[in-house]
Amino acid sequence: MQKRIKIANLDCAACAAELQEELEKIAGIQEPSVDFVGQSVSLQYENEDALAKAIYAISHFEEVEIVDGNAPKKKERRLKEILSVALSLLFFVPALVLDLMGFGERGGWEKWLPFALYLAAFASAGWSVVWKVMTNLPRMFRGGFHPSVLLDENLLMTIAAAGAFAIGESMEGAIVMILYQIGEWLQAMAVGSSRGAIEKLMELKSDTAVLVEGDTQREVDPDELRAGDIVLLRKGDRVSADCRLLAPSSFDTKSVTGEAYYKEANKGDEILSGCVNVGDAVQARVLRPVSESAVAKILDMVQNSAAKKAQPEKFITKFARVYTPVVVAAALLLAVLPPLFLGMRDGAVWQTWIYRALDVLVISCPCALIISVPLTYFAGVGTLARHGVLAKGAVYLDELAKVKCAAFDKTGTLTEGKFTVVGTAGNERAYELAARAEIASSHPLAQAFAQSGVKAAERVEEIAGRGLRAVIDGKQVLVGSAKLLREHGIKFEERESEHLAVYVAEEGDYIGCVEIEDCVRENAAEALGELKRAGVEKIAVLTGDSHERAKAALQALPVDEICAELLPEQKAVRAGELKAQGKLLYAGDGINDTPVMAESDVSFAMGGLGSDAAIEASDFVLASDSLAALPKAVKGAKKTRRIVAQNIIFSIAVKVALMALSVAGFLPLWAAVLGDTGVMLLAVLNSMRMRAKL
Repeated sequence: MQKRIKIANLDCAACAAELQEELEKIAGIQEPSVDFVGQSVSLQYENEDALAKAIYAISHFEEVEIVDGNAPKKKERRLKEILSVALSLLFFVPALVLDLMGFGERGGWEKWLPFALYLAAFASAGWSVVWKVMTNLPRMFRGGFHPSVLLDENLLMTIAAAGAFAIGESMEGAIVMILYQIGEWLQAMAVGSSRGAIEKLMELKSDTAVLVEGDTQREVDPDELRAGDIVLLRKGDRVSADCRLLAPSSFDTKSVTGEAYYKEANKGDEILSGCVNVGDAVQARVLRPVSESAVAKILDMVQNSAAKKAQPEKFITKFARVYTPVVVAAALLLAVLPPLFLGMRDGAVWQTWIYRALDVLVISCPCALIISVPLTYFAGVGTLARHGVLAKGAVYLDELAKVKCAAFDKTGTLTEGKFTVVGTAGNERAYELAARAEIASSHPLAQAFAQSGVKAAERVEEIAGRGLRAVIDGKQVLVGSAKLLREHGIKFEERESEHLAVYVAEEGDYIGCVEIEDCVRENAAEALGELKRAGVEKIAVLTGDSHERAKAALQALPVDEICAELLPEQKAVRAGELKAQGKLLYAGDGINDTPVMAESDVSFAMGGLGSDAAIEASDFVLASDSLAALPKAVKGAKKTRRIVAQNIIFSIAVKVALMALSVAGFLPLWAAVLGDTGVMLLAVLNSMRMRAKL
């Protein structure tokens, strides 16, 4: 069973890794994922006992609290940290002035006054850091020996500051802790800004709905709405549940689909929750409960996307677990080995190399990596959501960035999927028989006959990829493709038409055919062109339609290959062949194309917010039902991966350079802290570039 738990007060990326490690050790808990940026924990549990242990571990981890999902969001406040730094500076500035006046070189109490002020400055800024180290000590031995629990940035900074005091560098010891806390505060502000951008999605939820009961109206909680209820949508109201309009109106759909223009909706059109009514007041019928609405699915997908981590995120987590202990050991060797060879009894030599080792400890803090990498993916998922593209996990952004080949279903993907009858041929009963069979089925063609007003067939059986077998007035009727009639040995003349021909036979005799039209999407040509400019080298179409009709319908599109007359299982085989030419993207309706979606490297469902099957089968959902969002998704994925690579390379390169300067003796301790903080902030700011326009 899957569980997502909202938390608060998890303010450290390394702490998130520690908490995840603790959860991984609980029997009955699988795939725990702690999202530091989104402040949540996702996990799978086998039984209630395992879940209870996980909840206990989460709620007893440092200052972490479990937040009720219905609780109002509290604005983050960091008053405690600001007061600590301010108080520390009140002690530090006078100490520095006295030091510059030479008090440290005098005798008596005057010599100790700067030291006492520096110590007070250290205590004011660093008491919380030292306290975390103290609380980590018993946790290190809980359930075995876990040194990684203790070896975090709090320990590194405590050792560095205490070491500086021990070798007589009091000013350095105080400034280390002050700069570290300022860096932590700035980091929290940057991360909080990115977190706030995602939390704006919560504004999609409406707090109230106006329920219409006969001649009365009353405001209710949207969660109380049920399918079939009538609601009033006033001008400016946000739609609280997916519904069908009972009168025409205009809607602002940008917050849901990413489309900037207003949508003119007619009577009978479906409107997704989260849209805003910008027309006159109108009534609508609720289609599904709020828990199953478009908004619920959008929020669920975005909030749970962090649970499926990309490869760089997994690498950084494992890297940090090994990296910090190795660096601590290296710093210890740096402090001890050179003096043993250069002058074991010379106190000045020991002091020099201990100082350089402290430098290395400060610089080695992996915060820049373990914060900026997940933050970039988090921002990437949020940016795509603003453009109407919902990602089920960060891992799919990586796959999407590598795509070289794209394949599309034709009907409902490249075409509008809105079928209309444009003509009939043969016996006049052909239309009636086709309509009676189609409206009794779940086949997409049924919408072409929705207004026929005929009586549905007694029994209908779908023949995959071919058509329908029905019983109408006690007689067996076949409705479908030419292939269906040929397989049953029925003699007929196949029509040559750019429209879809639906053939009808009754009791083994050909009756006639109905021609159906399905128009290509208005923005399909532009979207496919943008997709190629985004780096996709080949575009193919997989369809069960005949080659002639598919070619005629898609002639205006920049398509490289049309694979026609394919059954669902044959589509999957062809998708496997396309994968051999590079990473494959597939876009379909998410219901009939499930085998192809499973075969592809990354898949998109068109407008599948109302379909559970679409969400289950695909890696991405195009909430706007618009192909224009597809190239934006590819560009966003590539930009995310590019920024992640920049942060990893930049952080490691700068840290190696700073360590080299420290070992060579060119870097004072305060500069090491400033350099480490600067690297972290630059990496975080670079991550926030994901929020810019694609």
